Amino acid sequence: MTSSTLPAQHTTSSTLPAQHTTSPALPSQHATFVTPPLRLKLLLPTEVLIEQVIQKLIAESPHGSFCLRPRHQDWVTALVPGLLSFVDLQGQEHFVAVDEGHLVKCGDQVLVSCGRASISPSLGQVRQTVEQEFLQRDAREERAHAVLMRLEALFVQRFAKI
Repeated sequence: MTSSTLPAQHTTSSTLPAQHTTSPALPSQHATFVTPPLRLKLLLPTEVLIEQVIQKLIAESPHGSFCLRPRHQDWVTALVPGLLSFVDLQGQEHFVAVDEGHLVKCGDQVLVSCGRASISPSLGQVRQTVEQEFLQRDAREERAHAVLMRLEALFVQRFAKI
């Protein structure tokens, strides 16, 4: 059989229309996807300590350390006293000493709530900052607790006299 006697569906590629011989236009393989950054908010009982847009966050839960990046699944965890670090949009790493607390990640928001926290400009200064701020707070809390105990004792004594 010659090519002229073949049925139309068996024609050679040279006789196919141009649209079938070239591959269809594909979308750019180098398309860039912009991932929205994380929005960190660190809350203390009396103030908002940090409200910043970040690239990633590293913290410690009772089950170990973890890292959050944009598009990470939503979740909630307890935080143990330790170090929380985050990288801002300029690539600068920041360190925060945190007390027990909770972390909630929902969408692009990361909310951290803890009783005490202290920002340190560098990893080398974290220990010094923790000692200065947390130990001073502990001493104040001990004095306040002692005053409260005395007030309770006075209350019980006066109540017993009635």
